[in-house]
Amino acid sequence: MKTGSFGKKGLYVGAVLGLILFAIIGLLPSSFIGGVLGLKIAGHIFGTPLGMELVPRMLVGLSMVLAVLVTGFVFVVGIAITGWLAGTLVDAVKAGKTAQIGVAAKEKK
Repeated sequence: MKTGSFGKKGLYVGAVLGLILFAIIGLLPSSFIGGVLGLKIAGHIFGTPLGMELVPRMLVGLSMVLAVLVTGFVFVVGIAITGWLAGTLVDAVKAGKTAQIGVAAKEKK
């Protein structure tokens, strides 16, 4: 295996794991929180008893979508970076052991 392959594999595994965890843990709560924030914002802009107008509904929907996107980004990128760091650490440890073995082989000759 070439150098850096564990870092790349860790990145991919972390991204997939982040996507799975986001789908299981983060999707529903982020849409709820985004909806509540959208209702609060629309209530401050258009008045507290929101009617059936289109603009407040669009504002609430936009805030829900934005909250889901931000939460998904945090889950996927955060866990992918963690996986990349773990893979890079494995690469560094593996390269250190290889260098030590090479030094020991030169000393025996």
